Amino acid sequence: MTARSDMSAIGGAAPVAPSERYAILDILRGFALLGIAVANFPEFSLYTFLPADAVGAMPTARLDSVVRYLQYVFVDGKFYTVFSLLFGIGFSIILSNAAKRGADGLRVFYRRMVVLMLIGFLHLMFIWSGDILMLYALMGMLLPLFRKASDRALLMWAAALLLLPVLVDAVTSAVGVSLSAPVVALQRSCCARYGITDANFAYWLRDARSYAEVFDFLVQGALVRVQEFIEGNRYFKVMGLFLIGFCIGRRRFYADLGRHRAVLVRIASVGLLVGLPLSCLYAWSAVAGRPFGVAVHSLLYLLSVYPVGFAYVACLCLFFMRRPGCRLFRLIAAPGRMALTNYIGQSLCGLLIFYGIGFGLGADMGLSYVVLIAAGVWLVGALFSSLWLSAFRFGPLEWVWRMLTYGKVFPLRICRSVAETGKLSGSIRLFRGRRLDSKSRKMPPA
Repeated sequence: MTARSDMSAIGGAAPVAPSERYAILDILRGFALLGIAVANFPEFSLYTFLPADAVGAMPTARLDSVVRYLQYVFVDGKFYTVFSLLFGIGFSIILSNAAKRGADGLRVFYRRMVVLMLIGFLHLMFIWSGDILMLYALMGMLLPLFRKASDRALLMWAAALLLLPVLVDAVTSAVGVSLSAPVVALQRSCCARYGITDANFAYWLRDARSYAEVFDFLVQGALVRVQEFIEGNRYFKVMGLFLIGFCIGRRRFYADLGRHRAVLVRIASVGLLVGLPLSCLYAWSAVAGRPFGVAVHSLLYLLSVYPVGFAYVACLCLFFMRRPGCRLFRLIAAPGRMALTNYIGQSLCGLLIFYGIGFGLGADMGLSYVVLIAAGVWLVGALFSSLWLSAFRFGPLEWVWRMLTYGKVFPLRICRSVAETGKLSGSIRLFRGRRLDSKSRKMPPA
């Protein structure tokens, strides 16, 4: 399908129109947002930072220990794997659409990454220290280096990058070197400057009575985030997943799922049969404090997280092929269409619910309740997204992102007439509460 576009934007480039979107990609994004909320909210709630005696004294302590183990089995790393694959797919779509319009796809992509990096920086420094957007933008800027590589070369590079963290952890453990030591020293000096200690670290944000106190914590938190990226070799992992996603996108797997059913079944079967048992072992290693060492734990991550993450994608694609019109899929797709708004929105909800400048519920709640709140926040975001998209073309942050990327103002509200030319997806579509016939493109009488 082809949508009407203003060819004056960056040499003919224009954002993907609603009529050009593939539902499965939005569904996968919406699904990933749910997992990301469940993974992130233990930190928002400050549960992750609590000392062992405080965790053990909670009424839900026994249930929380089970939930924590299950999080490592089914959640940890799996959903950012899905999101990273989708990022790589998105890169291929940008290049493909720009080529069709005779535009400079790389120029569009780099501007898009610069804007995303700015959004990520603001998110990291002023809202939440667990931001991933800056890393995505920085690693994304390397993707064009691989645009002319063959599929085989892409997959070989991806495999090497995903294996590299195991090698790095093995070497650093053997020689007793900490690559993050300079960042840790800087973070400790920041804590000393602001009066953040081991005793009040877990409670600082809950007890904060002004945003200035929150900001002090966020400054040192940004350094903690850098430390996490270094110790987790996250940049290698993200880049490897980007390349796999780029390969998938370039072959347009998402455009004809039925043709690839056998491959999807194989990925789902192998991913679950191999990945889940190893994920149980990985979860035990994480809960037990990595008893076999960092390198073995990193190997377990490699052999469990990625297969299960890929299996999630394959299973969702297979379910979608069976019931493409399912209402649940429409609900999941809505936040996927405005993923940036929902990702930042989840952070704002976490700040409001758990920090002292909001309701101050942090550090006093068991993990079981935190997971339920995370799911509730995602559901509210999904319902809000559905309502918003009934009247607007883009999510609010997506709209800003597009305008800064393409250097022009795009209309936000959906027109009363058909907003896009070309065929509508399906013969009947709901439009402002009435049925719209795609053949006549006229409103039937009330």
